Amino acid sequence: MQVTVTVNGRTESHEVETRTLLVHYLRDACGLTGTNIGCDTTSCGACTVLLNGESVKSCTVLAAQADGEEITTIEGMASPDGTLHPIQEAFREHHGLQCGYCTPGMVMALASFLKEHPHPTEAEVREGLEGNLCRCTGYHNIVQAALSVAHGGSAS
Repeated sequence: MQVTVTVNGRTESHEVETRTLLVHYLRDACGLTGTNIGCDTTSCGACTVLLNGESVKSCTVLAAQADGEEITTIEGMASPDGTLHPIQEAFREHHGLQCGYCTPGMVMALASFLKEHPHPTEAEVREGLEGNLCRCTGYHNIVQAALSVAHGGSAS
């Protein structure tokens, strides 16, 4: 079937099998490999993207379900001139990544979470990230990065 989506502001249209997952569509058809494949069971959140501004685990969404919709991946977070999104900058400044495998999903989940909860407490950030796992256990710095963005600081 033909699937057409707007990804990071660009129209992508590809013929795919009806069972193609959104994560595979993004990686294989669109060439956007920043969205990681972790568990394929919604347990880890490494594949989190924004679908119409809401975070979703792209390993549980069929590409066909996203047909006609707007998707933002980690590649679409930075400005066209390369300036990092405030969440990305906060991760950099607060050392919110270790191996980096969870980072794209964490950034995308936080983008949606902070839009809905602009002034969260530490406990709310931790609860908001429950669906995203960091195997390196870097949660403290990830939470600090989120709080720095929420409090409007310079991310430091």
